[in-house]
Amino acid sequence: MSYPLRQQVSGQAQMDEQFRRQLVTHGCVGNAPLFLAALRQLHRFSSACAPLLITGETGTGKDLAARCAHSWGPRSQCPFVPVNCAALTESLFEAELFGHSKGAFTDARSDRQGLVELADGGTLFLDEIDSLSLKCQAALLRFMQDRSYRPVGGRQQRQADVVVIAATNADLLQRVDSSLFRADLYYRLDVARVELPPLRQRREDILPLCRHLLARLHGRYQQGPGGVTAAAAAWLEQQPWPGNIRELENRLHRAFLLCSQPHIDCGDLGAVTPPPAATTPDGYAEAKASVVADFERSYLCQLLTRTGGNLSAAARLAGKERKCFSRLLRRHGISRQDYAAVG
Repeated sequence: MSYPLRQQVSGQAQMDEQFRRQLVTHGCVGNAPLFLAALRQLHRFSSACAPLLITGETGTGKDLAARCAHSWGPRSQCPFVPVNCAALTESLFEAELFGHSKGAFTDARSDRQGLVELADGGTLFLDEIDSLSLKCQAALLRFMQDRSYRPVGGRQQRQADVVVIAATNADLLQRVDSSLFRADLYYRLDVARVELPPLRQRREDILPLCRHLLARLHGRYQQGPGGVTAAAAAWLEQQPWPGNIRELENRLHRAFLLCSQPHIDCGDLGAVTPPPAATTPDGYAEAKASVVADFERSYLCQLLTRTGGNLSAAARLAGKERKCFSRLLRRHGISRQDYAAVG
């Protein structure tokens, strides 16, 4: 009875590992349960070619998630056309989306394809969908009802076979209640929905994200610091990051350019205050255990930083066997991968 169960568990672990490798290939970094659950849901929806709504705070990676959904779906070899709705004025929205005919308005000197036509057969990604005016929403609704449209100034109706993915950091239902967003359009868009978690709910992903972002910066500049110090890592893990991954990337980029040492430190990150100290336990034994645990974690992180995540080298510096050193890392929830050398 236990043999098939072991096979099933092993098979699930193998599938999880394959899925994580797919995520890394597409630039999605993280192992936090909420993040992986959202990406698995996105993966399931991607094969259906149904309208998809991606929600989440600013900077959580909605654009990247949309590109993943497109690449995972059956239309991956077809166009992916992103549209920044916030950048389109009401007067130009229909012309940009559906194209226009020669002479349709001043400066329309020739026929021009719209973004819908460019996306035909593939995916149309409408970012910041909440920023559309009610007039623009009405035009989009007409298209979504039967995928037909007419270029501005044109006479013939056209068809476009596109998958529509929309993204927003706003509460669309709240905007519907406030008469700022059309309820009929909302229900056309909200067929399949994926909500991306904020960075504060996936703190275990902060250091892996730092490694990924630093590797990208190394590829761009071909030089610079190879990681962060243990103190900087602790500071990064404790910040609220209201701007999420985009804010983290901005802070790391600035620190990368400012740093003149092998590793980014708190000063490079602009950390003006140390991480808040934990409340000291009342009992002597508890207080001693807390101090020892803090020392062990800091010491282990410093060794891994010095050795670039090389477990054997760090164990030698500590004067411990590799197996014993690994147990210490597991006890404190430290992954050597987060300290691996970049570049």
